[in-house]
Amino acid sequence: MVNPHEAPAASPLGRAQGRVALVTGPARSGKSEWAEQLAINSQKPVIYLATAALHPQDQEWQARLARHRQRRPADWQLWEVPLALPATIARAAPGHCLLVDSLGTWLANLLDQEEATWEGHLQHLVDSLQGTPNPVILVAEETGWGVVPAYPMGRLFRDRLGQMTRRVGAIADTVYLVVAGYAVDLRQVGIQLSSPG
Repeated sequence: MVNPHEAPAASPLGRAQGRVALVTGPARSGKSEWAEQLAINSQKPVIYLATAALHPQDQEWQARLARHRQRRPADWQLWEVPLALPATIARAAPGHCLLVDSLGTWLANLLDQEEATWEGHLQHLVDSLQGTPNPVILVAEETGWGVVPAYPMGRLFRDRLGQMTRRVGAIADTVYLVVAGYAVDLRQVGIQLSSPG
């Protein structure tokens, strides 16, 4: 039986710099745990890029953040970047592994942006991923597998998140789908479409 908390020894993040890995999946699937194991396998100092705003008045949200903190090794650096994710990726010193958790939260922080402004943020993210010398692991949510949201902001979030994961997936060296505690390497078993959407 495969242990979902053990990343494969042949993971490209364990043996090369400048690689991008996208880890996507539904809520509570194990995607963050899988991404954290990939970061450990990189054998590099890890910088954890947290995109969540703190919201200290929200106790349930604080409990979620605390669970993530408890799971992470104590020697990982934590950088809180609710907005400036692309610039932070671009300025990180070489020799680190960057773990971004998560793209959906970063998008939520920018959801009020007009389409052209959002497209600029997305392109800046793609450019930063292609330009950094560091391996980068990005966690993203999957929200488009259910019914169409009944309200405009929900539909906008779903559509932009799908667009973003497809754009990032198009440049990623590894794309994992994590469902029910199992990680599937989509680059190994999938067929990539010609257009990033």
